[in-house]
Amino acid sequence: MELRQADQQRQRWRSLIAQEVLADPELLALARLCGIREVVAFALGAFVGDIKRFGAPKKLVKYVGLNPAFDDSGQSQWSGGIGGHGNKYLRCLLIEAAHAILRGSKTPLARWGKKLLAAKGSVDLAVAAVARKLTVAVWYLMMGRWTPVEEVDGPLSMKIGKMISSVGQDGLKQLNKTRKTYRTEIVQSLKTARIYQLKAPPQNDQSSKAKADSALSAITEKMAQRYGLTKAMLRFLNS
Repeated sequence: MELRQADQQRQRWRSLIAQEVLADPELLALARLCGIREVVAFALGAFVGDIKRFGAPKKLVKYVGLNPAFDDSGQSQWSGGIGGHGNKYLRCLLIEAAHAILRGSKTPLARWGKKLLAAKGSVDLAVAAVARKLTVAVWYLMMGRWTPVEEVDGPLSMKIGKMISSVGQDGLKQLNKTRKTYRTEIVQSLKTARIYQLKAPPQNDQSSKAKADSALSAITEKMAQRYGLTKAMLRFLNS
């Protein structure tokens, strides 16, 4: 009976977390990244708070404790592993997400991690490296420096379905929604509720601006491919 009650409590909290994430456009946007669903997104919102506190991706990486370790004390010098001095709860969740990416994802980030694993022969090193790159992507996405969603692909659609399942039938009844209407609202929120802006530095002439836009497009496409976004998400805002 105690185990049954504990499981019911767990399901209830999972439902509430899923509802919070699905209702918040900034948290929902994090689900665009491979390896991130409602629990990790909720934890990022809870622990990170205002992303503007972190002026650069490396500052968020250090806050999480995924920055490379370094020790030059004494006569020897050593670097490797992770610092591990940041937020251990958030670090554990991102490490878990990295494990999931390496296990089942076919994204470029997963392939990069598997190549690193083959080269170094260390699972811990490869997982930490993938988690670190995922944290960098989180910074850019939370800052709104990404491409807008124009269509939802299969993997993201499946992820949305799993998050709705986490809400559960009781949660849907409390929200007075059906799965179909809820899914429609979530997709609409992904497409329109967040504003993304990729700003190029000011240029003196049109040719320089065109070159800057082209370079920015190439960088963003590379990032989007690495972190598991779809081709449809690679289009920029025209503004």
